Amino acid sequence: MILGLTGGIATGKSTVTGMLRERGIPVIDADQIAREVVEPGKLAYEAIVRHFGREILLEDGQIDRKKLGEIVFSDESERQKLNAIVHPEVRRVMREEAEAAEAHGAEIVFMDIPLLYESKLTHMVEKIVVVYAPYEMQLARMLERDELEEEQARKRLRAQFPIDQKKREADFLIDNSGSREETERQVEAVLAAIRSERQS
Repeated sequence: MILGLTGGIATGKSTVTGMLRERGIPVIDADQIAREVVEPGKLAYEAIVRHFGREILLEDGQIDRKKLGEIVFSDESERQKLNAIVHPEVRRVMREEAEAAEAHGAEIVFMDIPLLYESKLTHMVEKIVVVYAPYEMQLARMLERDELEEEQARKRLRAQFPIDQKKREADFLIDNSGSREETERQVEAVLAAIRSERQS
């Protein structure tokens, strides 16, 4: 069974992915794959260089993320162009990795997709697990962790679907606002529920 794992900024999703991996459950990381598909020699890399030109490259041939970021964040059509190159590749690699994990006998595979709802990728997974923390806690964690100004943090949170909306749409919820032990217990409970659902 392929499950989507998502949450919001600073809800503690990486804590949960760590717990899943400790239990031997494959977690496919969308962000990691997004970095890999734009490495030199990859299809997406070639397409990006063709479209944006060689001036976005560093001396070693890697894409200068800062330079590319400046282009796409100041021009919506260029941002869409970049997404149209990168996203299909990310989805293709994620599907391949999920199929490979199932072929190796994994009964449960998680796809860790931070913007699962925002990018309309719910069709890629059978069920969705949301890692939740209340808005004010997200904000407090961001101010502490990322050393952001409060308005910057709120702006980043506004760019995502509200966490309470994701909570309502989840098939399974892991509330990560308590202790690590409480989160761990919920991970166990969710895995047990998924396994029993698979067998029914």
